[in-house]
Amino acid sequence: MYAGPTAPGAPPSRGIPGEAEEPDGPLGWLGYDASRARARARTGEDESVITALASIGGTEVVLIAFEFGYLGGSLGERTGDRLEAAYAQARARGLPVVSLIATGGSRMQEGMRALSQLQRVAGQSALNRAAGLPQIAVVRDPTTGGGWATLGAGADVILGLPGAQIGFAGSRVRPGDADPYAYSAEGQFAAGQLDAVVPPDRLRATLRRWLRLLTVPREPAAVPEAAPPPYALGVRDLPESGWDAVVRARAAGRPRAEAYLRAYFDDREEISGDRCGGVDTGMRCGFGRRDGRTIAFAAQCGTATRPAGFRTAARLVRLADRLGIPVLTLVDTPGAANDAAAERAGAGAAIADTFAALASARAPVTSLLIGEGGSGGALALAAPGRLWATPDSYFSVIAPELAAAILKRDPRQIRQTAGQLRIRPQDLLELGVIRGIVPPGRPTPSRP
Repeated sequence: MYAGPTAPGAPPSRGIPGEAEEPDGPLGWLGYDASRARARARTGEDESVITALASIGGTEVVLIAFEFGYLGGSLGERTGDRLEAAYAQARARGLPVVSLIATGGSRMQEGMRALSQLQRVAGQSALNRAAGLPQIAVVRDPTTGGGWATLGAGADVILGLPGAQIGFAGSRVRPGDADPYAYSAEGQFAAGQLDAVVPPDRLRATLRRWLRLLTVPREPAAVPEAAPPPYALGVRDLPESGWDAVVRARAAGRPRAEAYLRAYFDDREEISGDRCGGVDTGMRCGFGRRDGRTIAFAAQCGTATRPAGFRTAARLVRLADRLGIPVLTLVDTPGAANDAAAERAGAGAAIADTFAALASARAPVTSLLIGEGGSGGALALAAPGRLWATPDSYFSVIAPELAAAILKRDPRQIRQTAGQLRIRPQDLLELGVIRGIVPPGRPTPSRP
């Protein structure tokens, strides 16, 4: 997987200790030259970052690897030179960037000249993002400071090693009473900052799958073919009444998102978290392979969708759009979570952002209503003009019970209200809300 620092085409190193124009670095920090010389003797490297062209599972990448033994993997000017050259090479060759990070942050002995490298890294990352090139980060122990806040947290997919210390604040500068779990890979995953915690013995295979999914050959400015809607996996006949449609959609045994994802994809990997401190287990997002091509997915799992779920879905749609990958959304929710915690977490803004992500996507989005379609919380995941429905689903401006309450109707009129709302799949088709009702089918899943 790792080609080493002298691989053909690797960005050249600059400024080996002993070749510096300014003794003891840009600040004249007494003893800095000697520290670098000792680090070189100890590690065999002349900087804290090694870059190379490499192949991971047959996918060519630009690899960035930190050597923590060299001054704590800290970032200085020469580190910035190498990182800038690596990103530029990735753009020139149209390759993804894979970063193996272990760093304590910016190099004290170079002061603000070191800290300013974070701007260079962020700028280069933005250029690669605009070029539609994926970036994958593996955060090792430790990953703190500016290295986490640029190469790590700024990557498209972030994988953490178990037990790794990860956080903007390093162990020597954080509050003494800080909870160590918050600065661990597991804690960051729970807070929606990592996509997965991957044991070392599974890392190579996980990277191989992610690279296979995200490196999609495409013509510049070409619009990918839309994902086909899945077959219906539940009942075959249409509901007789509006209330019948509601009962079917709420049935405990109805096929949910997991069943549809299994039947639809040959292989898949998932992202996790909204990068804002939240995770919604009722929203499944990721990328899968179907008939030899990659399709992104965002799937509601039948629960009330929380703000973190909407933000994760929006992140998924924007990433897929940037990489030129079509998207499939599975709509199934009684509605957006409406408790006080959801309001404090920005439910309205999160829903608005999801609407905006789907509305502005250039890559085609295909949506299938597989169960409950509860108000705006469901509509936010429904692609305008490309929504299909299964026979055991319904879509309503609001739940029939709540509609009756708003209209101050007797609870005995809930069933009548459901009929008046015209929420059955055949009603939705007649009203022009959906493009069609998908036929039944039970393709054999390739993945258990």
